[in-house]
Amino acid sequence: MKLRVRATKVGKVRFTSHRDAARMWERALRRAGLPVAFTEGFTPRAKISFGLALPTGAESIAEYVDIELQRDVAADDVDLTTLPARLSDALPNGFDVLAAGEREPGVDSLQEAVTSCTWQLWSAQLTAEDHRDACRLLESTELVLERERKGKRSADDVRPMIIDLRPDPTGDRLIADLVTIGRALRPGELAELAYPNIDARDVRALRTHQWLDDDGTRREAIPLPADVDVNTLAVLT
Repeated sequence: MKLRVRATKVGKVRFTSHRDAARMWERALRRAGLPVAFTEGFTPRAKISFGLALPTGAESIAEYVDIELQRDVAADDVDLTTLPARLSDALPNGFDVLAAGEREPGVDSLQEAVTSCTWQLWSAQLTAEDHRDACRLLESTELVLERERKGKRSADDVRPMIIDLRPDPTGDRLIADLVTIGRALRPGELAELAYPNIDARDVRALRTHQWLDDDGTRREAIPLPADVDVNTLAVLT
């Protein structure tokens, strides 16, 4: 049996790297007493996998973790209703499991299936007018950004990676839909383009959705529970 959970990474834990966060999850699964399957060999590891890596410093209310349980565990052996609270209690502050479900057999991994993400960007240095101005990036046919990878610099046209930009209902934040296929545009890189007059490191980023493409219709692997208010979570961060 395989499980898929949706979790947060908000607050100070946003500075935890993806690798360290994975170790925290392994320890939390042991503390929660979940019968997780392990790899074989001299250094057995819990059989868990993560969705798209979250840039260090960014926050999220849409992190996914796939967990493989031991073969003799049946679906009825795990109470999915209480599992989110059980795992949240075992995780550090800032990591909270919002929902859990059984992963259907044969589905693509999250890294293969996710095609776009929705982000919120904001800073105390930015005004509603700044966010409206940032939306003008959509009018450009080309947006060349200098990027560095493995010590090599390149100039890439990142305009095709931006699906949509819009202010949120309060006007205090920018909502960005970004493509994830290929070399994705990071929220920090978008901030460089959208707000050239401030240091992009001062712009906070919150991932709110990871989208799958279902025959042209986007959907989430696990929707945000109805009782979770995105705006409230964002304010708390």
